[in-house]
Amino acid sequence: MAFLAEIFRQSPEIALFLSLALGYWIGKFQFGKFQLGGVAGSLLAAVLISQVGVQIDNGIKSVLFALFIYAVGFESGPQFFRSLGRQSIREIVMAVVLAISGLATVVVLAKIMGLDKGIAAGIAAGGLTQSAIIGTAGSAIEKLGLAADEAQRLQANVAIGYAVTYIFGSFGAIIVCVNILPWFMKRGIRDDALKAEAEMLKGAHVYGVGEAPALPELVGRVYRIGKAAGKSVGEAEALATGGAVTIERIKRDGKIIGVEAGTTLQADDLVLIVGRRSGVVGLEDRLGSEVIGGEGLELVVTTRDIAVRGKEFVDRTVAQIISASSELRHGIYVLAVTRGGSKLDLTNDTVIKAGDIVTVHGVQEDLQRLASRVGPAIIPSDKTDFVFHGLGVAIGLLVGLAVVRIGSIPLTLGSGGGALMAGLVFGWYRSRNMTLGNMPTAASTLLRDLGLAGFVAVVGLQSGQQAVQTIMQSGLSIFAAGVVVTILPLILTMLVGRYVLRYDNVAVFAGALTGSRSANPAFGEILDKAGNSVPTTSFAITYALANVFLTLLGPLVVAFV
Repeated sequence: MAFLAEIFRQSPEIALFLSLALGYWIGKFQFGKFQLGGVAGSLLAAVLISQVGVQIDNGIKSVLFALFIYAVGFESGPQFFRSLGRQSIREIVMAVVLAISGLATVVVLAKIMGLDKGIAAGIAAGGLTQSAIIGTAGSAIEKLGLAADEAQRLQANVAIGYAVTYIFGSFGAIIVCVNILPWFMKRGIRDDALKAEAEMLKGAHVYGVGEAPALPELVGRVYRIGKAAGKSVGEAEALATGGAVTIERIKRDGKIIGVEAGTTLQADDLVLIVGRRSGVVGLEDRLGSEVIGGEGLELVVTTRDIAVRGKEFVDRTVAQIISASSELRHGIYVLAVTRGGSKLDLTNDTVIKAGDIVTVHGVQEDLQRLASRVGPAIIPSDKTDFVFHGLGVAIGLLVGLAVVRIGSIPLTLGSGGGALMAGLVFGWYRSRNMTLGNMPTAASTLLRDLGLAGFVAVVGLQSGQQAVQTIMQSGLSIFAAGVVVTILPLILTMLVGRYVLRYDNVAVFAGALTGSRSANPAFGEILDKAGNSVPTTSFAITYALANVFLTLLGPLVVAFV
């Protein structure tokens, strides 16, 4: 043990990464339908490792959490701002219910168990994992007019209650939100997350890495001209009745020739036709026989996103754009139009706005011609725009430093709340200006996973030894009280959410429940289970409110106990 303690003293980061490795290994084990997951596993591993004795800088925890919460906000910014309004009332009620039930639970337990104001406030801070309660409760104790030594004793008890209950405060929220809630709802988080995502995508399917449709919408075919001999390219393209097609290549007498709308097709010409499958397939009776392929007719087609900027396309309906730009559309196939990350239903009356993203398919020359008039093409890149995101995190942390006082009670978003707000705003701005702020999905996933698991591991390394020692010295009564404060308000809020607020989507419900308790480790597990960002919008709303409501519990506990 002394050997390990010396290693961790010289290099505490070893303890951090060892906690992550062991934690994710532990998190893989499944007991029936119960599984800890990597975040809870990292917390448990860190508590075990902390018994050796680890001193790790508090700034590491702050940095890791800021990265996690900023990435979450950035991914969810567009959806978050679309969701604000009357539909957010349920999330507001959730946050209020949990804060009130948490306060009532702490006060009742303190009365029953004879706890003093300091221990009670510490249990509230740890059981509800709201560290700001330590500060607000300490300030309230100072104003009670007690003797100096008595005030110091109560303030020390706040820290003791917090240390004993904080570990289970994080762990218990994971149990309730990730395991009990899906069992209670009789549905899985992943299934409902996919259902909600499908509704947002309006039927569009998002393919994963290595996936492709067996029947692609856009295809190419090679035909040998027979019945269409003597017709121009434009006339031949018009023969397709099932969907738009274009002739992209013509091979005549073994040579590739130029393609113009007025080019006359001759018998035995080989033509490459590209277009929607319904139009390309089955043209034998109008063009000629289909052949397997032809050397030199190979063509690379590209799918590209283009941001609408051109004045001739902004604030005009789809019908107006089509009628005014028929020559521009040759060889271009529109797959989707999105606004703020949400797919639009395209009808003749749909108005295109500046910043809308048009997903188009075609050959490179056609796409360049389109981009020159419509707006810049968004080129996929594996590079992260650190100018954009570095500024975003810095602004968020600055916002988190701001403190607003209501009487003697300081209210602040903190570094986590500030980083979340900045992530939401910068994510929304990125959705309106897609040429800025690139962050590949893999990079965002790394920030989320490493940030949250690392943050939780540091908490375990910092608090684990003291919590275990305090439990051994003081018995299990404080710990048991913390368990009740952690579990009971979550269960009561869950029942209100289900039977009063009528949440029916487990993924959205889980996000709101974890946010109302500012339960970041539990939220990380929910994101992992969901596999997408569906839970984030409800989490972001309740999380912002919980930072305020739960912080207010400090002086309220001191007043009522």
